[in-house]
Amino acid sequence: MKAMLRSKRFWLIAPAVLYIGFFMAVPLVQMAYVSILERGDYGGVNWGVFSMDAYVSFLFERDLMDNLVLNTDYLQVFARSFGLSAMTTVFALILGFPTAFYISTQPQGRRNFLIFLVTIPFWTNILVRNYAWMLLLRNGGLVDGMLGWIGIETGGLDILYTPYAVSIGLTYTYLPFMVLPIYASLEKLDHRLVEAAFDLGADKRRAMSRVILPLAAPGIAAGCILVFIPCLGAYVTPELLGGGKFMMIANLIGSQFGAARNWPLGAGLGFVLLALVLIAMMVYSLKFKSLPEESR
Repeated sequence: MKAMLRSKRFWLIAPAVLYIGFFMAVPLVQMAYVSILERGDYGGVNWGVFSMDAYVSFLFERDLMDNLVLNTDYLQVFARSFGLSAMTTVFALILGFPTAFYISTQPQGRRNFLIFLVTIPFWTNILVRNYAWMLLLRNGGLVDGMLGWIGIETGGLDILYTPYAVSIGLTYTYLPFMVLPIYASLEKLDHRLVEAAFDLGADKRRAMSRVILPLAAPGIAAGCILVFIPCLGAYVTPELLGGGKFMMIANLIGSQFGAARNWPLGAGLGFVLLALVLIAMMVYSLKFKSLPEESR
């Protein structure tokens, strides 16, 4: 123990451990405690009165006879959130992989400039970016006007306040999280392997599927995780671009802590989301460990 205290490594990591322990572990413990408390008659919680109603309410509700019956309302919100997150991840991958591949083939100086351009959206507050998309996607907005200008009659573009608008906003918000990990994998790609594939008679499509994609798999997996998980917890984009019509998990949790004043249920839903995220991370970790060493 004394040797560990004297080590430089311990003192270097101690501030980070204290920071994470205080600002992450303590709130999680507090949320876990709140989730197993009884809801107060006028909201909040009854401190010291324990109950598992928050977790039971996730799947069941009580009828007039006080019997438990299946309630799928919260499951539908989770299913909608997973569906939109998956759709956003697919869109981000479709746009992000060609972008990352193009950047990786450029000279070093141009690469740095293009990566700089990819990170520019982070300079603007997410609230401002979503309001900008509202102006673009609304009926009679810029997108509608441009389509009409080139001769495409839309009859009034009605994308705003739909799942498509939410997915577009989420894709724009989290696209850099897909581009950067894939670029990090492709940057290390030995292009002599691609040239060897061409020498052996492979066409571009076969070289892409048999050489480039397997070597970029860790970056693709990391990008999918970095896009999918934040989308599950997205709050601002579904609220603004969805117009409150398409509630996602974060909006549901926020409503429980806000208007509904059901703190135990809000905390319980938060822990259900946390468990799902941890499962996704474990699946990614196991999948990554199964990859050959040379593809990492």
